[in-house]
Amino acid sequence: MSFDSDTLWVAFGLMLIFEGIFPFVSPHGWRDKMAQLMVLEDGQIRFFGLVCVVVGLLMLWWLG
Repeated sequence: MSFDSDTLWVAFGLMLIFEGIFPFVSPHGWRDKMAQLMVLEDGQIRFFGLVCVVVGLLMLWWLG
């Protein structure tokens, strides 16, 4: 599998679409979730970020 700049831009565009769906559909629910995230400790947020990175890498490995 080869990655070129077009693939990177497509992936970035898809990320923006997925990130924008929830605030577009339910701005109040999105605001409530963001408020819940604000009370989490740094370690909890860091762990969630690590899990997202690992899952993303596993997906790329599996699809590649």
